[in-house]
Amino acid sequence: MNLPELRARIEALAARERPALEEVEAAVEELLRALEAGLVRAATREGGTWRLHPWVKQGLLLGFRFAPDVSVTLPPVFFFRDRAWFSPRDVAREAPGVRVVPGGTTVRRGAFVGPGAVVMPPAYVNVGAWVGPRAMVDSHALVGSCAQVEEGVHLSAGAQLGGVLEPPGAWPVIVEEGAFVGGGCGVFEGTRVGRRAVLAPGVMLTASLPLFDLVRQQVYRASQGQPLVVPEGAVVVPGTRRLSASFAEAEGLGLYAPVIVKYRDARTDAAAALEEALR
Repeated sequence: MNLPELRARIEALAARERPALEEVEAAVEELLRALEAGLVRAATREGGTWRLHPWVKQGLLLGFRFAPDVSVTLPPVFFFRDRAWFSPRDVAREAPGVRVVPGGTTVRRGAFVGPGAVVMPPAYVNVGAWVGPRAMVDSHALVGSCAQVEEGVHLSAGAQLGGVLEPPGAWPVIVEEGAFVGGGCGVFEGTRVGRRAVLAPGVMLTASLPLFDLVRQQVYRASQGQPLVVPEGAVVVPGTRRLSASFAEAEGLGLYAPVIVKYRDARTDAAAALEEALR
């Protein structure tokens, strides 16, 4: 597969107002197969720095723009309608070493699931996502479109990783190696969770929420074109910050605030670090 040539074709098709349908279908199919094989990703880390690949999302957007709708029926009571080129993928048969437990999980076309990964039911892995080797995607977890879940990550039950297709230059959610995302967490708007970081249950991270570091006495924020980044090894818990306006003080109001309360060392596993932090 010639990836530079595929990129050039997709960028040329995206620039046309009315590209030929057969050309679009052929390019999108080639992109989906490359994504499923792990040959391309929406974002990759090169020399410690993450790099975006907007052309990947351009290709997926072409597919959603031009693919016809198709009806899918699963007897006796389930009826669906979706874009024809993005039907669910049979990862359990196609991907070696992946365990997909029965119970309603869907892995969409164009998603990569690495060897040794486990997907518990019901979970959803959307188009363009990358789930690395030995990752755990627990029940009711969502891996949104183009989200990057690296090797050994644990997504607990109900964890939500937001997806993004538009604009093509927007950062996807990234969870780096060995990170632990607790139950009911939400990671959205391109937030990047550093290696071996731990998010306690219920933590919410978005581009509009600052992250407060009690250990280093810093505040981390997303900036123009750059996502919120959770430092490597950070242990994040849900917190609050007091509102100082007179009405808010009179009513005892505060706002949600994610807070770093400690950092894992090389010998501390996620469960031990989280238990200590929550005491």
